[in-house]
Amino acid sequence: MVYKGPGQPDFIIASDLPLQGAIRHQTIEINRAIIWDLQDRSWTAGQYHIAYQSCDDSTAQTGGWDPGKCAANAHQYASNRSVIGVVGTFNSGCAKIEVPIENRANPGPLAMVSPANTNPGLTTTGPGSTPGEPNKYYPTGVRNYARVVANDQYQGAADAMFTKSLGKTKVFVLNDKQTYGAGVALTYTKAAKALGLDVVGNQGWDAKASSYEALGQAIKKSGAQVVFLGGIVCNNGAKLMQDIKSVDPSIQLQMPDGFSDPNANGSVGNGAYISVAGLPPKALTGKGAVFVSQFSKSIGEQANPYAAYGAEAADVLLNAVAKSGGQRSAVAKALFGMSVSGGILGSFTINAQGDTSGASITVYKQQGKNLNPVKTLTPPASLVK
Repeated sequence: MVYKGPGQPDFIIASDLPLQGAIRHQTIEINRAIIWDLQDRSWTAGQYHIAYQSCDDSTAQTGGWDPGKCAANAHQYASNRSVIGVVGTFNSGCAKIEVPIENRANPGPLAMVSPANTNPGLTTTGPGSTPGEPNKYYPTGVRNYARVVANDQYQGAADAMFTKSLGKTKVFVLNDKQTYGAGVALTYTKAAKALGLDVVGNQGWDAKASSYEALGQAIKKSGAQVVFLGGIVCNNGAKLMQDIKSVDPSIQLQMPDGFSDPNANGSVGNGAYISVAGLPPKALTGKGAVFVSQFSKSIGEQANPYAAYGAEAADVLLNAVAKSGGQRSAVAKALFGMSVSGGILGSFTINAQGDTSGASITVYKQQGKNLNPVKTLTPPASLVK
């Protein structure tokens, strides 16, 4: 536990992130960004003093989030009454395990604010969701989950818009057969077809495969100019990219935010286009510009785009705690309808479903260990739905 305020803390906020595996560098940055926000607020939320506990939802065996670990963590948060809220998760599949457990917490429900979950079904119906979503995650009938990142109905649409802007007409869509990857691949595919792009292939990849050369050959034979990788790099994404490019070095790789850590992508990701919700870090103003400057200096490198989301998720949760009277259920209630003015990510609201009004998506190009912004898009409602 980390606490640098006066006296003893009144409550703890926990973060729930995968701290092992390919994206560890990125999630450790999010941890540090949460600490930055707590320090900026002098470890307080209104009248309450707040400590921080970093928790890991991954295992060495999986190299990423683990269903059993997610469930165990959620039960610990729910049973520990000193935990007033959770920042997390990073992966949508993990959130779908944790949210219902925290929804039934006593006292509760226990609030969760995610900096990174983008699967639509956590909050809404429509493209990318499945039957029964999102209500099945809220067994008490009361919402307790919100996010500061736009969902994949926006990201998939923006990615398709960007593909078309490249002048490309034929795309091959892949997904890693997981909650997030399948969802974003679906929303991308629907938008791509609506925009008149030719989806010449659409299938899943086996994260445990030792080679993807046959898949690479199929992609080349299809005549695809772009391959869209819906998924996360932890699911053998670097090997997948390597084998696709070895067969056809000219093909353009395009990925959503599951590939937003250049350290995990490796050099094969150079030249790939990668989308992340919101404005690029250097385009943030006010408190956001202060964060990017100070935080980048403290870690000795350019901040990953998701660092700002980690800090903002913590800030939103702390704003809710400040209004709660120290009651878990009141923290959760305060999330919905919240209006943030001049926050790290700018000004936005959180609606009754838990989604942010921030709908912009930025496409970056990987160059070495940096993501350099190329274009920011805001998809029209007609393409999103």
